[in-house]
Amino acid sequence: MTKIKICGLKREEDIGFVNIAKPDYVGFVFAGEKRKIDFNTATKLKSLLNKEIQTVGVFVNIDVDNILNLYRDCIIDLVQLHGDEDEIYISKLKEKVKQPIIKVVRVKEKIRDIKTKANFTLFDMYNNFEYGGCGKVFDWNLIRQYKQPFFLAGGLNKDNIEKALTELKPYCIDLSSGVETDGIKDLNKIKEIIQIVRKYSNTK
Repeated sequence: MTKIKICGLKREEDIGFVNIAKPDYVGFVFAGEKRKIDFNTATKLKSLLNKEIQTVGVFVNIDVDNILNLYRDCIIDLVQLHGDEDEIYISKLKEKVKQPIIKVVRVKEKIRDIKTKANFTLFDMYNNFEYGGCGKVFDWNLIRQYKQPFFLAGGLNKDNIEKALTELKPYCIDLSSGVETDGIKDLNKIKEIIQIVRKYSNTK
């Protein structure tokens, strides 16, 4: 069954929404500006979250010890690296983190295979100006030959999600702006997306 991640939760209301809709993962962003939260906010949100939903900490070029503090305190379950973290960095992290590590690849050329010690690759739109997602769809033809399980992000919404599921068959779909209205998480959009994905998975 295709997994679902709703990323960029910032408010207690957002936690209420996902507790109703029940995605597999939610993302706490510890980088950038628009959706960044601090340790105290993450701790509060985690305490309100349904225990069946796993948290993914999203980081950009941060000291490994900062990630480990969140992991050891059980604020995050998985780690998503969205910066220039190399294999030495990932190896150091894997020595301490037993849950999956996701390495983001910003797609700008055809991808056949990726050699990494991370457990999963997440494909997102290449952006010259920032590390985080930009809410735009990249050319899916560039990853069609990739055979390993992967996370798919980049401009996904109710209008293109079924096409993505059918053509690319990702392990997990990752949404943020696609389930927002005016920059705020929207319960109806979250529920609609999850319904589409679950329906697709149940027919396969």
